[in-house]
Amino acid sequence: MSKYVPRLKTLYDNEIIPYMMKEFSYSNVMQVPKMDKIVVNVGLSEGMHDIKLLESVLEELAIITGQKGVITRAKKSIANFKLREGSPIGCKVTLRGARAYEFLDRFVSFSIPRIRDFRGVPLKGFDGRGNYTLGITEQLIFPEIDYDKVSKIHGLNVTITTTSKTDDEAVALLKAFGMPFRKSN
Repeated sequence: MSKYVPRLKTLYDNEIIPYMMKEFSYSNVMQVPKMDKIVVNVGLSEGMHDIKLLESVLEELAIITGQKGVITRAKKSIANFKLREGSPIGCKVTLRGARAYEFLDRFVSFSIPRIRDFRGVPLKGFDGRGNYTLGITEQLIFPEIDYDKVSKIHGLNVTITTTSKTDDEAVALLKAFGMPFRKSN
């Protein structure tokens, strides 16, 4: 029985590694940056008061990513926001390995083109160390979500963590994966 390998993983092994070695003149295959993990995060301040809302968001994240998420809690109290330490304020899912490649493939191929008035994802989401964060305004861009079962429309953040040392390497890697970056003006 052969083990399933995601489409983007075979693309990475067969085409992206030779391209990156030539482009950045790496002397060793191990220097080529790779995707480490993908974190899908939803922040909901209403989750403090409505635990059912957080549970429905967790179910949506499980449908989107194929993996059960965890509830994130406040690290410290903030009186101005009426926030207590330990209060539930959101949900997150961390994807690694084959699930991360599968999610990125579906995200780039199906979900991103469904964004209203889409002109490409901005290049300003890089953090200087090769990680990219993209904010999505509504979860309805994912085809797995049934519009009739959605209790509240909310946004989410998708963070793609790579082993790149610079943003230029990460841009080249994500472009090779098919990420549709905006043309710089």
